[in-house]
Amino acid sequence: MLEPSKLELIFLSMGRIFGGVIVAIIIAVIVLMLVRLLLNYADLNPFSAPVLFVRRWSDPLVDPVRRGLLNFGFPPNAAPLVTILITILLGYFAVRLSDDLIETLVRVSYSARTGRPIALIGSLLYGALAVYATLIFIRIVFSWAQLSYSNRIMRFLINATEPLLGPLRRMIPPFGFFDLSALVAFFIIQLLQVAILNTLLHF
Repeated sequence: MLEPSKLELIFLSMGRIFGGVIVAIIIAVIVLMLVRLLLNYADLNPFSAPVLFVRRWSDPLVDPVRRGLLNFGFPPNAAPLVTILITILLGYFAVRLSDDLIETLVRVSYSARTGRPIALIGSLLYGALAVYATLIFIRIVFSWAQLSYSNRIMRFLINATEPLLGPLRRMIPPFGFFDLSALVAFFIIQLLQVAILNTLLHF
C-alpha cells in the first residue's frame, strides 16, 4: 500500500484537530457545570461576581435542559449533570460523523491517485452509507428526548432518514412499543457496506 499523500495527511490531521476541539469543549462544559454545582452548594450570594459570571456562561446550556426535565417530571436540580451527559453524547456524535467523513475523503483521495475509478465510486458509496447510519442513530437518540419536528436538527434528521425508515416502517409491523424499522435499516446498510467492501473497493 502506498504511503499517504500530503492531501490525505491533511485530512487525517483535520480529523485529529476536530476531535481535539470536541474533547476540549466537552472538558470545558464539564468544568463549568462542576463549578456551577460547587457554587450552588456553597450557598454564595447569587449576585456576587463569581456566581453571575458562571451563570452567564452556563445558563444558555442549563436552562433548556431544566425545562426538559420539568416536562418529564424530573427534578430540575439535576440539570447540570444531565447537561454534562448530553454534551458528551453530542460530542460523540460529532466525532463519529467527522471520522466517517475523513475516512471517506482519505479513501476517495487514495482511489483517485492510484487510478481506481471503481474504488473511488465504492469509497463514496461506503462513506455515504456510514454517514447515513450515524444520522439514523442520532435520530433514534433524539427521538427518545421527544424533540419535536419544529426543532431544526430533528427536522433535518427526519427529512434525511425518513425516505428509508418510512417504507420499512410500513412494511414491518412494530413489536409492541418498539419500532423495528431502524434495526432493519442498520442491517441493510451493513449488508450494503460489506458488499461494497468486497466488490467495488477491490478494483
